[in-house]
Amino acid sequence: MSQTLIEKIAQRYAAGLKKNHEVHSGDYITIKPAYVMTHDNTGAVIPKFKSIGASKIFNPRQAVFTFDHNVQDKSEKNLAKYKKIEEFAKKMSVDFYPAGRGIGHQIMCEEGYAYPGKMVVASDSHSNMYGGLGCLGTPIVRTDAASIWATGKTWWQVPPITKVILKGNLRPGVTGKDLIIALCGYFNNDEVLNHAIEFSGDGIHNLTVDERLTIANMSTEWGALAGVFQTDQVTINWLKNRAKQISLRGLAGVPSDSDGNGLHPRLNINRIHKLESNICKADDGAFYAKELTIDLSSIQPVVSGPNTVKIMTTLSEIKSKEIKINKAYLVSCVNSRVSDLAEAAAVVRGKKVAEGVKFYIAAASKETQSESEKRGDWQALVEAGAIALPSGCGPCIGLGEGLLEDGEVGISATNRNFKGRMGSPKAEAYLASPAVVAASAITGKIDYSWEYCPCKVTGDIKLNKKSNNKIPKVEIIKGFPKKIEGEVIFCYQDNLNTDGIYPGKYTYVDDFTPVQQADVVMENYDQNFKTLAKEGDILAAGFNFGTGSSREQAATAIKYKGIGLVISGSLNETYKRNALNNGLLLIECPGLIIDLKKKFGTEKLTVKTGNPITVDFIHSELLYMHKKYTFDPIGEVAQDLIICGGLEGWVVREME
Repeated sequence: MSQTLIEKIAQRYAAGLKKNHEVHSGDYITIKPAYVMTHDNTGAVIPKFKSIGASKIFNPRQAVFTFDHNVQDKSEKNLAKYKKIEEFAKKMSVDFYPAGRGIGHQIMCEEGYAYPGKMVVASDSHSNMYGGLGCLGTPIVRTDAASIWATGKTWWQVPPITKVILKGNLRPGVTGKDLIIALCGYFNNDEVLNHAIEFSGDGIHNLTVDERLTIANMSTEWGALAGVFQTDQVTINWLKNRAKQISLRGLAGVPSDSDGNGLHPRLNINRIHKLESNICKADDGAFYAKELTIDLSSIQPVVSGPNTVKIMTTLSEIKSKEIKINKAYLVSCVNSRVSDLAEAAAVVRGKKVAEGVKFYIAAASKETQSESEKRGDWQALVEAGAIALPSGCGPCIGLGEGLLEDGEVGISATNRNFKGRMGSPKAEAYLASPAVVAASAITGKIDYSWEYCPCKVTGDIKLNKKSNNKIPKVEIIKGFPKKIEGEVIFCYQDNLNTDGIYPGKYTYVDDFTPVQQADVVMENYDQNFKTLAKEGDILAAGFNFGTGSSREQAATAIKYKGIGLVISGSLNETYKRNALNNGLLLIECPGLIIDLKKKFGTEKLTVKTGNPITVDFIHSELLYMHKKYTFDPIGEVAQDLIICGGLEGWVVREME
């Protein structure tokens, strides 16, 4: 059977597959990623690592530590935290990059960790960015990071895969940032939610690697778990140029050992030549759940927001609204590379930032800033009145200098404009390209000069159905049930977030017991849930269940209530990871949820249906009210996690 690019890369990094097992979407697999990156949250992973009894990192060359999120914080507490992590890195012989070296994702690209055909994970949602280099980058949670440190492995369910076909060429003055904002705003009905994306079509060859990194990075905001570009000559040329830069720079500051020949361990011409002769590509005839097509020539400069990426407005339209701004930002991992700074510098050269506006800049890495200074772009921005911040995340995540205050309006070249993310929830945040941000900083309102005629975005979507091949019988391992049965308790709400499932006010109450967690489950959704739900019930929930924050208690509280299985229309991927990592089993079955919505409606938040459901794990079938529904097979990897009570139990067993 044909495989997609993402399935092929996943196959390469799958561990313990049975002979002739071909990896496809829906499979639960054990993965041994090439690298795992953690940033400031390394401090939270260390105690998890130690709590499972681990004393050394399984493969020190697999782990990468970077400081980037809170680098502006010079408090004694934060400096002590950084020192503790650095000492741990040294003790474990892990690749370590200190504060000021750059944003972790940029370092992963600059230093060759993110490499075509590799699978690389990070405990950060913007690890999608690695896809700009043909690398399958995808996020994990902190427990996964601890597992990889201890065993070299964790688990992954191969998501549905969507092909995004880019046709033609962007017009002058239109950037990759405009394209991803347009994709988020045009296909804004969760078309790619929890999917992995493969970008293809003749249009990809007309995009620079910097633009691809931007697009892949913001595929996160579009809802995807990965956004991977096919490796082509543009990719190869970028790698060769980067290897040349490193050769001229020398190996000073490279934490990993070289190969003994004075070559960079990951970015060198010998390795690139090997890649050229063995580029990983999708097979003809590979199955894609969806195919989205967009005409690049139909894209024009656009702005996202306010406070959501699902709203897109063209510059020609938004200019007429005369939206005044207070702050502008050219920071973050998505758009602070050399080309981005150059793009903004070209706009501001010889001009001054408008009175009453603060324009903040921070390079994606130390090397980026150095190169920008050599070109004169950094100086042009500073001379125009830009305020330079250290290389790091900063205001993008609401940390450090320059946050939005009540009533302010900001325009940013960052990737997220969630309400309150960059400061006050009473502020408004827009996203745009570096050029638009720079132009707006100069005029004091959202602005940009573009000489071409406005046009309408042209794109379409095709849904594909798998052939009705009978789902093969699943092998059930010892300790996992072949069938379970329970009464259905139904919560119709779509997008039920983790705060609804487990209130945020309890998140950091460290001594909260399992009984207490169970007592507050669904408290912010329905106060009646805790009295209606009984041990042994099976929870049926709406679509995108578990969206929101990554708090693990939103999974454990349901488990402690005695509910052993959640069936939803679709699941938030982070919630899915946290649930399985804590031994709570989940199934996606949209057909059942649609039928339950029709039967019970929305009058009650929680319905105790009085009807049993039988779950057959051998045949991957549900039987409810004499009707059968199918779901993706629960493979041995997921079964094993449930038997072990979650990932920590699995890790402990693996270390024995």
